[in-house]
Amino acid sequence: MRYLLVEDNLELAEALMSRLVLDGHAVDHAATLAAAEDCLAAALYDLILLDVMLPDGDGREFLARSRTRIETPVIVLTARSQVSDRVGALDQGADDYIMKPFDFSELEARCRAVLRRRGGAARNQITLGGCLFDPLSGTLSRGATVLELKHREIRLLEIFARHPGQIMSKAHLMDRLFSYDAAVTENAIEVYVGRLRRRIETVGLKIETVRGLGYRIDTGAP
Repeated sequence: MRYLLVEDNLELAEALMSRLVLDGHAVDHAATLAAAEDCLAAALYDLILLDVMLPDGDGREFLARSRTRIETPVIVLTARSQVSDRVGALDQGADDYIMKPFDFSELEARCRAVLRRRGGAARNQITLGGCLFDPLSGTLSRGATVLELKHREIRLLEIFARHPGQIMSKAHLMDRLFSYDAAVTENAIEVYVGRLRRRIETVGLKIETVRGLGYRIDTGAP
């Protein structure tokens, strides 16, 4: 998943980015609303983590403006404890909020819940060609066979699993897996796809190469 973090506290931003990247996500950071606007003009995001008080304006006003052109889910990060502040953020288009200071495990859980709701799912698990894929535990299982996937494998399979049958170009996969400052090429995507392909073939799933277009997952469904 690719996240946009809009937060002017650099110490907090670095801590959040380190944890999210460790979990296999790509994260772009904007310390101002102007920088956030630039990011949104240049890339598509799966989730936005938005601070309220920023050097060049109020994050809630930015949220209200952005809702006229994007549907990306937004979690507001706020130090304000008034119920009216939280209600206001939700009314202006936030999908959820979390109070500062917060435990990172709670933020992770809220991110997962928001993404599930947007995807129309009630649980973390995804059924995929007779297998059960759990992005939270990082496992892919069929019967008694359970594969434990690495972070990048989890995020790559999650992209395919949420878009079964769709062709994913190398450029799209790069955009979803890596942030702006990551020095990667399409060759890196080939390597990651190759590794994942070999792993999941052991439980009957296949990743097809569509020449000149990209990749798609074959679940064996008719």
